[in-house]
Amino acid sequence: MKVLMFGWEFPPHISGGLGTACYGLTKGLAQQGVEVLFVMPKAEGDEDSSIGKIINASDVEMPRTTSYVDDFWQNVSFLPVSSGLIPYLGLEEYEQYVTETENGGGQRSFTHLGGKFPFSGKYGANLMEEVRNYAYIASKIARENDFDVIHAHDWLTYLAGIVAKKISGKPLVVHVHATEFDRSGENVNRVVYELERMGMEQADAVIAVSNLTRNIVINRYGIDKSRVFAVHNAVDFSGRKEIEVKKAVKEKVITFLGRITYQKGPEYFIEAASKVLKRYPNVRFVMAGSGDMMNKMVQRVAKLRIGSKFSFTGFLTGDDVNQMYAQSDVYVMPSVSEPFGISPLEAMRTGVPVIISNQSGVAEVLEHAMKVNFWDIDALADAMYGLLAYPTLTNTLKVRGTDEVNSLSWDDSAVRVKEVYEKMLADSNLG
Repeated sequence: MKVLMFGWEFPPHISGGLGTACYGLTKGLAQQGVEVLFVMPKAEGDEDSSIGKIINASDVEMPRTTSYVDDFWQNVSFLPVSSGLIPYLGLEEYEQYVTETENGGGQRSFTHLGGKFPFSGKYGANLMEEVRNYAYIASKIARENDFDVIHAHDWLTYLAGIVAKKISGKPLVVHVHATEFDRSGENVNRVVYELERMGMEQADAVIAVSNLTRNIVINRYGIDKSRVFAVHNAVDFSGRKEIEVKKAVKEKVITFLGRITYQKGPEYFIEAASKVLKRYPNVRFVMAGSGDMMNKMVQRVAKLRIGSKFSFTGFLTGDDVNQMYAQSDVYVMPSVSEPFGISPLEAMRTGVPVIISNQSGVAEVLEHAMKVNFWDIDALADAMYGLLAYPTLTNTLKVRGTDEVNSLSWDDSAVRVKEVYEKMLADSNLG
């Protein structure tokens, strides 16, 4: 079986859990005899190509003919442009398009006729333009490669997956690692929401990383539950070096590691830290990461007068992340809405007891972790204090947690995903 897979990032160049999950699943599928063609916007050349073929979208030469562009638009003519969807136009371009169309003079166009597209592969201001261009290049990749199934990871690649399906006629699975409701609460970006919903509706199957996410897909996006499958993430520890720990500080260390955004609940971590320090002063709190709430969190720490007991490291990658886990005595993930959450698994593998929110997918698979509701600051503070003050509790979670996380395998997740592929192929043959 051969899978054309669309992703936005792939190790070692990642900015979050999405790239890590793509790598783990690709590696697991290779163990199941599935050949993966992994398409990403910008490859650096140091990605692990031993588990699948990496296709660098930035290297794809597009035809310099208007007929090719016209054919592309025919294949995406299903797009409900009037609904406010902006997959192929920037915000200003879309407004201009609507105005011109309402005046009777508008006509969809694609200004870049050919050549290569210089993708950044990042999440910058021109992200929507890159999403559009990525889908355009997917039309050529789908024509030139043989495959049985299309697999698109998260909303950034759903358009590419839809275009590949329209051109090839092959079944499409979209993989939901997070939804706009996870990222933004009820203040959703309507453009992103519409892209997510369209991808799920056009897909033959939807894979969600947890039952929590599966329920969101069904209830908030209106997708038939018979087409939505929950497949939990895992974590890959192969090749990871054991780190020699030289404690940088004498205090106990409680760590928050992740994007400093609404979704991750950093404010609850800080409020609970303030309560813990009144009962257990010999502790240092570390917030590792970056995000749009960084300045607000720094200001809140200053206002609570706990700055001498608080450290902000900025964004960490690679060995620095592993070293941070090794320095930690407790790891906390107080996410408001976490589709899964790989970081607690990584912390547990390092022998660090973890506290996670009940509003996380990983809570579905972990027994030996302390779980609290993200909004319950008192319960979160009590859990932190308990792991600092009671060594027996801490040691129990360390030992049993390490055993538990070592039993979670991407091979098992890959088996489930392959079963979804096989079901789609069987259903398409029946059709």
